[in-house]
Amino acid sequence: MHEFIISSLDELPALAEQLLRLAGDRKVWLFSGEIGAGKTTLIKAICDQLGVTETVSSPTFSLVNEYRYQEASTQRAAAIYHLDLYRLKSLEEALDIGIEDYLYSGDFCWIEWPALILPILPQEVAQIKIEIFENSFRKVIFL
Repeated sequence: MHEFIISSLDELPALAEQLLRLAGDRKVWLFSGEIGAGKTTLIKAICDQLGVTETVSSPTFSLVNEYRYQEASTQRAAAIYHLDLYRLKSLEEALDIGIEDYLYSGDFCWIEWPALILPILPQEVAQIKIEIFENSFRKVIFL
């Protein structure tokens, strides 16, 4: 477990770089924290580190946003699937949107509000929890 205290948005690029390093080969990342904790903001910072040039936004209503980037090591075009499962009510709804295709694609799959799909997750996932502290500080916990 690694803990980081973030006191300003200026610290996000360095945090994003560290999280990418800590995750190693894990492509499925679970983001949890209350509404407004900064899950999407952190995902945007991670996308920036990977070289995504598209606008990164919350997929709350679309459920899934897809971003493209070029892998540094292989120079291949790759995808990032950014999912927000907040509005889903059951595992069956997640299966209906094809969640398993995203989870097992081999590409990054970053999931906000993942509790619903815990039973079908791959063995190796990265978990990121964001807690809000006083003065707008955030504690980011990487598991």
